[in-house]
Amino acid sequence: MTRDEITRLQRFLQKTFRLDTIEIRQLPRKDDMVEVYIGDEFIGPIYRVDDEDDGDISYDFRMAILDYDLQEA
Repeated sequence: MTRDEITRLQRFLQKTFRLDTIEIRQLPRKDDMVEVYIGDEFIGPIYRVDDEDDGDISYDFRMAILDYDLQEA
């Protein structure tokens, strides 16, 4: 992903979740995936998906919620 894509994704997530501490970090040697953090806590990856049929680009954000996380809430 380009630096511009990462910046736009980070702004989108911050605005959507109303949380300025969301940060997207690029990984070395990975150009189709970034990681989402809130502070120092890893939340999940975002994958860049190129739809070759339509020529569209989308981003797939995956966040796992563990059972014990729900017990603490």
